[in-house]
Amino acid sequence: MADSTMPRLRNAYEDKIRASLLEQFGYKNPMQVPKLDKIVINMGVGEGVQDKKKVTKAATEIAAIAGQKPVVTIARKSIAGFKLREGMPIGAKVTLRSKRMYEFLDRLITIAMPRVRDFQGVNPKSFDGNGNYAMGLKEQLVFPEINYDDVDQVRGMDIIICTTATNDDEARALLAGFDMPFKQ
Repeated sequence: MADSTMPRLRNAYEDKIRASLLEQFGYKNPMQVPKLDKIVINMGVGEGVQDKKKVTKAATEIAAIAGQKPVVTIARKSIAGFKLREGMPIGAKVTLRSKRMYEFLDRLITIAMPRVRDFQGVNPKSFDGNGNYAMGLKEQLVFPEINYDDVDQVRGMDIIICTTATNDDEARALLAGFDMPFKQ
């Protein structure tokens, strides 16, 4: 069943993970087995209020990490305390699906997370109750696509992994099948 054009994690899902989840949760129909839906990467740039170039730089970095052009997010409301006006660019986000999603998750788990300083694993409680997992990275430098010399400022990012699971236990089992390094 393994296809050389499919990403490694997609092959692992098709060959092993789906069968183990089917057995573990006792689904009656193979279509009930949870799978990855999408991965959203978001980078908020608070300094974008003073300097629009910082938002452009963040968008360039997300594009390098994700392999897909991001959308620049704009402020929906004006907030005087933050000197923010409606319509100002304040960040960048990208939604990954299918092949790019699996390739990004593979790079995140095998390359980026081990490069995080003092890494003990990701929080196993960061699920939203509907089978979606959210995590944050403090710096974009853990990805090999980012050149250290080109970085003007260290920025964090949010990574949301959306699954078709209906509860947290199913989603946790799915991500554990992909070797997501949960804390013990």
